[in-house]
Amino acid sequence: MRIALAQFNATVGDLAGNALRIVDCARQAHAAGASLLVTPELALTGYPPEDLLLRPAFMMACADALGELAVALAQFAGLSVVVGHPHQWGDRGDVRTKSHAVQQRFNAASVLVAGAVSATYCKRELPNYQVFDERRYFASGRDAGQGAVVFTVAGRRFGLLICEDAWFDEPAQAARAAGAEMLCVLNASPFHLDKSGEREDRMVRRVQSCGLPLLYAHLVGGQDEVVFDGASFALDAQGRVAARGASFEEGLVMVDWHADGTMIGTVQPVPEVEAQAWSALVTGVRDYVGKNGFPGIIIGLSGGVDSALVLAIAVDALGADRVRTVMMPSPYTADISWIDAREMAQRLGVRYDEIAILPMFEAFRGSLAAEFAGLAEDATEENIQARIRGTLLMALSNKFGSIVLTTGNKSEMATGYCTLYGDMAGGFAVIKDVAKTLVYRLCEWKNRQPSRRADGSIGPVIPERIITRPPSAELRPDQTDQDSLPPYEVLDGILARYMEEDQSIAEIVAAGYASADVERVTRLIKINEYKRRQSPVGIRITHRAFGRDWRYPITSKFRA
Repeated sequence: MRIALAQFNATVGDLAGNALRIVDCARQAHAAGASLLVTPELALTGYPPEDLLLRPAFMMACADALGELAVALAQFAGLSVVVGHPHQWGDRGDVRTKSHAVQQRFNAASVLVAGAVSATYCKRELPNYQVFDERRYFASGRDAGQGAVVFTVAGRRFGLLICEDAWFDEPAQAARAAGAEMLCVLNASPFHLDKSGEREDRMVRRVQSCGLPLLYAHLVGGQDEVVFDGASFALDAQGRVAARGASFEEGLVMVDWHADGTMIGTVQPVPEVEAQAWSALVTGVRDYVGKNGFPGIIIGLSGGVDSALVLAIAVDALGADRVRTVMMPSPYTADISWIDAREMAQRLGVRYDEIAILPMFEAFRGSLAAEFAGLAEDATEENIQARIRGTLLMALSNKFGSIVLTTGNKSEMATGYCTLYGDMAGGFAVIKDVAKTLVYRLCEWKNRQPSRRADGSIGPVIPERIITRPPSAELRPDQTDQDSLPPYEVLDGILARYMEEDQSIAEIVAAGYASADVERVTRLIKINEYKRRQSPVGIRITHRAFGRDWRYPITSKFRA
């Protein structure tokens, strides 16, 4: 029999639109001769729907949409479709009339065949770590007294599991005991670097422990700060990859399951780490801008490496015609910053404007002269410059409707090397989870890729000097980042151990980092939590980002 795994880009809350995407996938699968189509976790609603699930009207709309989808799929005779959706026990009348407070919600998967729901399975293992918060919304299928759910297609028996279920042994063993010949797993597993390898390794172990082949249908696309990378796959009973879809691309992954147990499909390669990161960032920008209806993007282009990276990502995501750059020089802007910013804008073919901030800066200093009399200039005047630039960008955003992309990286967000209402002003923080050392790696990686520039030539899009010059905020004469921070190789190493791996200060020092550097960096991380709470949402590409999976108190005396 032929099986199709649908990896498509769902939009949270777009029930009608998501249903149409599922119908389109079913049409393609049916035309290709498939008997079974498996969609991702919560495919009908998009993932994660968060507190929409707490609204009775949303749950009623989901029940209606599922019923309508079942009818729409009836046109594809001989095709069974597994759809992920939120579910409440009881018939349609119960959903409307019973007290919402006492009804249990479930993360469910239903088998739709011949215009009706033939079986419904409720997820048993509910993740509550990193970005996951499923216990806030769902009850376990065990709470409803539900056992394994096995359904039959073309004489073959499939056991349903949903994402986290497959990371544990018991749900798979229960499906096997109920007669399943293959595990059918629906997934919405947020991306982080090298996550696809981790998923496959865990699923191989599941196959080896229960002796059943496995289908893994996975979501693709961006939803606020999380990104889904697709790469759906099928494993045979020995744990070998029989099929794998492309990363960060929509499409059907087809696998043929033969009577002798062999499975045959196309196996797409796993991209290198930099390619993964680039695709995740491009996907995150494209979907955040597109799904929220912004006509375009505005970027403050400084001639530095961070804004250069954001610009290259934005053009790959939306095209040059929807990206506008603004250079806002100050008295401290180096000539090479102007030259490099113009050069990069020309290479990519984006609109480039210059608005000097000196008149506004002088007006601020004049207005504050009496208050600041006798006091030396310090970070106050630096922050004024950054806030002028933020105000100008937000004014252009308000007037033209385009969203401002901020250009601060993870190293800066961690240490507070950024200005509230200044360079932090904007609607989406593209590289918020990209450490400075990775910024350089991504720029170098991008320049190694064959890229067509605006003049038709093929070559690097980021001027080499942007990558090689010492980084600087250019807010005072001869300033460099290392005036205020340890070298980025040191800072990022400490950041990864402290923030991403939860190592203590003592453990990091024992790993070879200078005690003074560790104390300095961890202190900066602690005291700048208030800034991060006010920063724009940004794309998560590591297993721990500043956002949904970093919830530290602003006011706290603990540090170790």
